[in-house]
Parts: sequence; structure tokens; C-alpha cells
Amino acid sequence: MITAIIALAGAVGTGGICLVIVGLLYERQAAQPTAGVIDGLRARWRRLAPSRQRLVLGGLVAGAVITLVTRWLPALVIVPLLIIVVPSLLADPDNREVAVLEALDRWIRGLTASLLTGRSVPDAIRSTRAQAPPVIAEAVLLLAARLDERWPLAEAMAGFADDVDHPDADSVAAALIVAGQRGTSAAATLEALADAVQDRLTAARDMDNERAKPRIVVRQITAITGVVIGLAVVTSPAYFAPYGHGIGPLLAIGLALAYVFSLAKLQAASHPAPRARIHLEAGSDTGAHDSELVQP
Repeated sequence: MITAIIALAGAVGTGGICLVIVGLLYERQAAQPTAGVIDGLRARWRRLAPSRQRLVLGGLVAGAVITLVTRWLPALVIVPLLIIVVPSLLADPDNREVAVLEALDRWIRGLTASLLTGRSVPDAIRSTRAQAPPVIAEAVLLLAARLDERWPLAEAMAGFADDVDHPDADSVAAALIVAGQRGTSAAATLEALADAVQDRLTAARDMDNERAKPRIVVRQITAITGVVIGLAVVTSPAYFAPYGHGIGPLLAIGLALAYVFSLAKLQAASHPAPRARIHLEAGSDTGAHDSELVQP
């Protein structure tokens, strides 16, 4: 009876782990009304990178093999969990805040150098479109295309801010509108803007470094704990005997899930809180002045 309960718990836990993997590793996408569950799973699988597919398969196979060898059913859940989910939770998440600020800083300084040659703001944007950093390259190309199509600068910059979708891009767009209106003092305006973005970038890097410290400690603790448990399993298997019968297997699965949940909470806490954006009124010729704060 106990064996049947453990087997059932293992099967349920495996299904739960698959849901956790989908929720943690992949972006949510709108479900198609006519697509079945199998088609949806196949589509998600095809969207995975080959390396991620190999990792998922390897984790599932490793869990099955270890379960057959050790006859310890919780391994069917715990091993795939450790192989597939835990590494991604311990890795450093992408910091879009820093990436966008770095790109804006480089782009603004390129615009400033172009303005010093006597170009206007729209002409400087057109001439430096190929030099835009990859993070904002598509948005800059669209901005230049709008200007080529004779869009007013305020409307084109409002579109650029929406394409980048970042509060600092809104500030840059507003400053460029003002710089375009001032004409001869545009370079000085952009120099001041570049200094402000640089200060913001320095602060964002400092915050990112502070957020990375807990992750480093957790990675070290996880590695040490894994080595100790591995050695204990080999040298003192009797220590883990209670996890092999009764409610022990269920307790082992519960502890593993609690650990993964803690890592997920830690990673969520390491993401910076979204900041309010500045909504530029694209239809106004003084778009830099007709603005309002909007929450993301």
C-alpha cells in the first residue's frame, strides 16, 4: 500500500515538475483556441533552444535511470528537478535595466559627436542609425525610417520611446525633442543628458552588484550542500534510510520542492521593480512639455 502511494506521489510530482519547468523557463504565450494540449506542448518544445531540449531530456532520463538503479521513487521527481530547474534559478538573470542604459549612453554620445559637426537632431539620428547598439538598434532604425517619411520629431521620438519601452528611453526622447527645438544648443543638451544617463548607469550597476551577492552565496551553499550529501550517501547510507519508507519519500520530495520554491523567490526578488514611464504626447509639437507619468 505504501509503495503504491509513493508511486502515485512520484507520478503526480513529475507532472507538477513539468508545469514548474514550463512556468519558470519559458515565456507565457497566448493559447490558440483551436490548438489542442498536445499541439501546444509540441509548439513549446520546438521553441526551446537545442541546448535546453537536451537538458530537459537528460534530466528526465537521469531521473528514470537513477530510480531504476536505486529503486528510490522520489528520484523520479528530485533528479529532473535538480538538473533542469535549479541551474536556471542559480544563474544570474538578464538585467535589461543596465543593458538599455549602456545602449542609450553610447547612442547619445554618438549623436552628440554628429551634432558637433553642424547637423540637426533628425539628420544626426539618420547618420548614426547604423551605429546604434544592438539593444536599441531596431528602435533606432524605426525612428530613422519615420523621420525619412517626414514624421514630426515629437511623434517620431514618441514612437521610439514606445519601441524601447523603458523609462530612461522616455527621458532621452523628451530631451531630444527639446534639443531639436533649441537648434544650436542641441549638442550641449545631449552632453548634459549623456552625463545624467551615465550617473544612472553607474547606480544601476551598483544595485546589480549588490543583488548578485546573495546569489553568489546561495550558489556556494548549494555546491557545498550537494557535495556533502553526495559523500554522505556513499559513506553513510543508513543516515538516509528514513527517506526510503513510510512518509520519508514524500518528505524528501517536499523538501526538494521547498528548496526550489525558495530559489524562485530569491530570483524574483533580484529583479528591479519596474519604474513609471513618461508618456509623450505624440500629437503635440511640444511633446517634451506635454507629458504624464504612467505606470508600466
